[in-house]
Amino acid sequence: MENTSKELKRPEWLVKLHDWRVANVSDKMFLLILAFVVGVLSAVAAFVLHGLINTIVALLTGRFHADTYNWLYLVYPVVGIWLTSLFVRYVVRDNISHGITRILYAISSNRSRLKGHNTWSSVIASAITIGFGGSVGAEAPIVLTGSAIGSNLGQLFRLDNKTLMTLVGCGAAGAIAGIFKAPIAGLVFTLEVLMIDMTMSALLPILVSCVTATCFTYLFSGNAALFSFHLDSDWTVERVPACILLGITCGFVSLYFIRTMTVCEDLFARFKNKPYIKLLIGGATLSTLIFLFPSLYGEGYHSINLLLNGKTEADWNQILDGSLFYGHSEYIILYLALVLFTKVFATSATNGGGGCGGTFAPSLFIGCFTGFLFSRLWNMNQIGVYVPEKNFALMGMAGVMSGVMHAPLTGIFLIAEITSGYDLFMPLMIVSVSAYLTINIFEPHSIYGMRLAKQGRLVTHHTDHAVLTLMSLDSVIDRDYQGVDPDMELGQMVHKISRSHTDVLPVTDAAGMLMGEIDIRKIRHVMFRTELYHHFKAHQLMVEPAAVLSDGTPMTAVMKTFERTQADWLPVLDVDNHLKGYISRKRMYDMYRKMVHDFSQD
Repeated sequence: MENTSKELKRPEWLVKLHDWRVANVSDKMFLLILAFVVGVLSAVAAFVLHGLINTIVALLTGRFHADTYNWLYLVYPVVGIWLTSLFVRYVVRDNISHGITRILYAISSNRSRLKGHNTWSSVIASAITIGFGGSVGAEAPIVLTGSAIGSNLGQLFRLDNKTLMTLVGCGAAGAIAGIFKAPIAGLVFTLEVLMIDMTMSALLPILVSCVTATCFTYLFSGNAALFSFHLDSDWTVERVPACILLGITCGFVSLYFIRTMTVCEDLFARFKNKPYIKLLIGGATLSTLIFLFPSLYGEGYHSINLLLNGKTEADWNQILDGSLFYGHSEYIILYLALVLFTKVFATSATNGGGGCGGTFAPSLFIGCFTGFLFSRLWNMNQIGVYVPEKNFALMGMAGVMSGVMHAPLTGIFLIAEITSGYDLFMPLMIVSVSAYLTINIFEPHSIYGMRLAKQGRLVTHHTDHAVLTLMSLDSVIDRDYQGVDPDMELGQMVHKISRSHTDVLPVTDAAGMLMGEIDIRKIRHVMFRTELYHHFKAHQLMVEPAAVLSDGTPMTAVMKTFERTQADWLPVLDVDNHLKGYISRKRMYDMYRKMVHDFSQD
């Protein structure tokens, strides 16, 4: 389980601890101990983050009036984004947005290594953003924090890449389990979203982390669930058509969410080097939307609880408190529809303007509003049997989460666990599966994986593809080649050939640009004739390579190029088109087979 890569000097106490551990604790037991520690620290991080958010919200909005609009909604979000951007720019000095995408990238392209500051920077940044009204979630920052804790613990003890991946999964699972008190959802989230294969060697540590994080969260915050929910009426089979239609609706809402988020992110990316323009656009958009629709303030969990716990129209009309719609209950459907429509813009403006947060909570928020609005319109138009609005609000949460994350099992178990809504297990499954199947027609990847999928860097459950994704192009490049210049005579080339372990000699100019290559096997008819040594030069014997690879080419494309050309060696050029080295077909396949064996081994 040890990583034998280059060693850095470690403190003496750590070396002694390592030696004692090797002598007295097995690798499997040590991994379980680390999983327990990761679970504890993930629960602490989740508790601290929610405590910070609740404290800031209470200080800023504790004296707001429900029966009138509040002008400070125009100020707080801008201040929060500004403070967060200053913290990131001058303290963290690194990009900490898109937390779950960053974990996926670390798994696929950085050998599961996350930076040390990720263990705390996202907690502070997201607390400021959300506390001041940023319309994002705290879950992605906490998942990044938990994963970073696991990754850095593994790096501290110099564990191998496979074990690091397991610890990253432990951190992510522990974070979800801790923040929602949902151990099964934490486990399933790691399987579906992070796509870490649950071999027996990985399953037990992740379970330990989930259970540990959940228990410590109960210890810190009591038995109360994140969302309180009481079943309105028992589910009946007559509601199956309504559940299927709700799932399809959630699938299209998820598609709207993903596509709109992508467009907004691309717009903000145009001002990458102009932070104050981003702040102006994002802050102005966010503060205006929150002023008009206070339900968009922060994570939105208060609004979700209102819709899930309401029993009368008066209860549900509290959703209008603090807005220009207050006192006009006849407009509640319009208000819900506008909030549903604008939530994605508020989330995009928060992150695009310089804030820090995730899309986990926004997907729950949009799902709750979708389910409630769907059921209200269904009942108003008397379409089929009556459907309980509270129940459908809950099912909508599972549906939109399943669509946005491409994770139906996570949606089912998370909603069931955080609301104790196990009596709705069957409709939750119907809605989640329907939503997933609907969005999968239009968008094959989750909101987290689509960015990496476009780059060919997304690890999937398909073992062959996962191994190729995890393989590094740099790891298979042979830089020990014998290059020749175009005017070198055959006699001089023979000396190069005698020292070469490859079948090709690259011909490069003075700047290192590849001009062609000499296939040693094709010049044997002249290579041993000394009388011809001064008659042939390199440029006369060179040929075009069968194909040329670029630095950063995905290994899936490299494999396909070898299969297409049937070449034994292919050159790799860097970004300046200088020759970087050669890749051997045999060496690549040998490494591939070894990684498949290691990847599949329990």
